[in-house]
Amino acid sequence: MGIRADHHRTTPAPGPGGTTGLAGPAEGRPARRGPRDWAADFVCFAVAVVIGLTGLDVLQQHPGLPAGVAVADQVAGALACAAVWVRRRYPLGFAVATAVVAVVAQTAGGAAVVALFTLAVHRPFRQVAWVSAFSLATAPLTFWLYPDPTFDTPAAVVFAAVLLSATVGWGMYVRSRRLLLESLRERARRAEAEAELRAAQAQRLAREAIAREMHDVLAHRLTLLSVHAGALEFRPDAPTAEIARAAGVIRDSAHDALQDLRAIIGVLRTGDDGDGARPQPTLEALGDLLDEAREGGTPLTLDRRVTDPADVPPALGRTVYRIVQECLTNARKHAPGAPVTVTLTGGPGEGLSVEVANSAPAGPVPPVPGSGQGLIGLTERAALAGGRLTHGPGPEGGFEVSAWLPWAP
Repeated sequence: MGIRADHHRTTPAPGPGGTTGLAGPAEGRPARRGPRDWAADFVCFAVAVVIGLTGLDVLQQHPGLPAGVAVADQVAGALACAAVWVRRRYPLGFAVATAVVAVVAQTAGGAAVVALFTLAVHRPFRQVAWVSAFSLATAPLTFWLYPDPTFDTPAAVVFAAVLLSATVGWGMYVRSRRLLLESLRERARRAEAEAELRAAQAQRLAREAIAREMHDVLAHRLTLLSVHAGALEFRPDAPTAEIARAAGVIRDSAHDALQDLRAIIGVLRTGDDGDGARPQPTLEALGDLLDEAREGGTPLTLDRRVTDPADVPPALGRTVYRIVQECLTNARKHAPGAPVTVTLTGGPGEGLSVEVANSAPAGPVPPVPGSGQGLIGLTERAALAGGRLTHGPGPEGGFEVSAWLPWAP
């Protein structure tokens, strides 16, 4: 009988006394058996019968043993061997019962050995120790009642102790091996779940990055286009030169929006934002952005006190550009015509501060659809850069956005 002969699918469960053990089926609950389980039960039954037959041989050599006692011993041994088939359902009860019966019934010794092995496989060591101690303590009584003509009592007790130790050791080895395999399976399941979670998080971060980039790139262009289209709609009697200028701005904005959209789609298709993508804006491109806003009718003031602006890292400049771009877009939507002030201060080692503030609009403003995703995206963008961003109403009814970004020396 090998390690796999007594296989039973189990899962770790808390044992008595707070120990964690490999629990078999609950006491009294029927267990499903596969072909391997039936084969293991048959092998255990055969082992119990073979060891029981050796006990029967000792029983037959006992002089002066009443016939009724011999018959009772054989009946008890047969019942104990038959009970091997329910050892999985009642491991502790089966072990205790066979240990008690084996004290006075020689033919039940094999079933007691199988029961002790089963208990060592399916129950914590605490239970195994109590049953083993009982069996070892009662061994002298058994050999005194049924002396073996080939062994004296001390030698027989030593042999019984060795057999019990081997049985318990083998059962505990099987148990520890099953616990190890189960822990490895659990670790594999946990690693697989963590890998799926990391993949889901990576997909979510990728979606957020795409949404943030789409919003930053297209919202500014489309808002500018909407403002000039609205001006043409509400001022059909405007001078021809002004209408032509507004139409040119609409055409340029639509063209730039299409170019930006093609660049983003190209990045999504190729999975590479390197040479195939349009150049990303930097701090040097901020002047063009402000000129474009002024042409769109936004009174704008720039206060730039940046040490070595040419040395601003490209990633930092791009983040500043996106923050100012989104703030101008929001000002154009929610406070059209209101003055906007952009302040840039800082230098290497102290960080770069960005403040964009617009005053309250001069009159009522038609409601503009919006979900605040732009400000959420700016906060995330600043956090990804290692900085922080705050926003809220200004002291005089306008709106302010303030950000600080790290700038390594």
